[in-house]
Amino acid sequence: MPVTTTARLRSTFDPVDRESHGDFALARIEFGQNSALEISDGAPLLRIPMSSPGFDEFTETWLVDGAPTTGRYEDIVYAHTDEYLFAAVRIPDLPEYGEATNLAYRSAFKLIANLNFPNIFGVWNFVGGIVQPNAAGMEIYRDFVAGRAEAFKLYQDGLGKIPAATGIGTRGRGISIALLAARSLRPRHIENGRQMPAYEYPREYGPKSPNFARATVIRDAADATPRQLFVSGTASILGHATVHPGDIRKQTTTVLENIEYLIGAENLAAYDLAGHRLSDLRQLKVYVKHEADLEVVRSLVTAAVGDAADVRYLNVDVCRDDLLVEIEALIPLDRGSRR
Repeated sequence: MPVTTTARLRSTFDPVDRESHGDFALARIEFGQNSALEISDGAPLLRIPMSSPGFDEFTETWLVDGAPTTGRYEDIVYAHTDEYLFAAVRIPDLPEYGEATNLAYRSAFKLIANLNFPNIFGVWNFVGGIVQPNAAGMEIYRDFVAGRAEAFKLYQDGLGKIPAATGIGTRGRGISIALLAARSLRPRHIENGRQMPAYEYPREYGPKSPNFARATVIRDAADATPRQLFVSGTASILGHATVHPGDIRKQTTTVLENIEYLIGAENLAAYDLAGHRLSDLRQLKVYVKHEADLEVVRSLVTAAVGDAADVRYLNVDVCRDDLLVEIEALIPLDRGSRR
């Protein structure tokens, strides 16, 4: 019989030099100057080179109720409680990434199976040189996507296991992958009526389609109580096409409209969920391609989401060269996951 869990998971954004919360960290992701993956202070620490002058430098900390168990499996660093698993892996700078990405994801899926955390609900792919060519002339993101697709083909049972995800550039080289999974909480993966499902994109975007849902909600197995809603990295795409190339104001507005529809009552009714507003968003990461566009993006985002959200801005490339901005976010749906 399914058991209702009271285990909590919450996210905070902190200064990179903050020593301790006094709480238990499942993992930390540092958006700073360096690249590294290690176990530090009892939890995985993934460092991503993503900060630049005028933009934010911070650590995202995933907090849980008790001290996690940490470990290493092949090239993966991980930590878990009874309910939640965090796992991360780094791929070094390589001429091509498809095979290494495939192996990294397959290792992650084996770890998930071995530890019995079958319910992936969030994945982050930090891809250095994301829109640059690899040694064979293929865009690095397309190379990465092809390798990931092969691993998902072996893992997934149909399309129901494709979770919320973000694929974004960095200011360094190589690729870092991080994921969150649950043992008993059940994910429901959500699409957006304004956008074609990413796994159905035509071949003009690469030999394989991306594997991600537009959002994922995690719910109790016993009574389907929703806990958190993870909004994938969202860009200025309608259907499958980029819209408003070269216009940062219109692209940012489209991104916000896409998220507003995604989390709204009309879209979520199909998933038996109540609708939400942009003002319900928390823990936003806003990726801005051009430094000069920061203040335009900031003004539009602030006006849309209000003052309650913690919003951080990073200056990196998005997954298509004509995309200028991307936004991801979290909506806590119960008190246990609120700050």
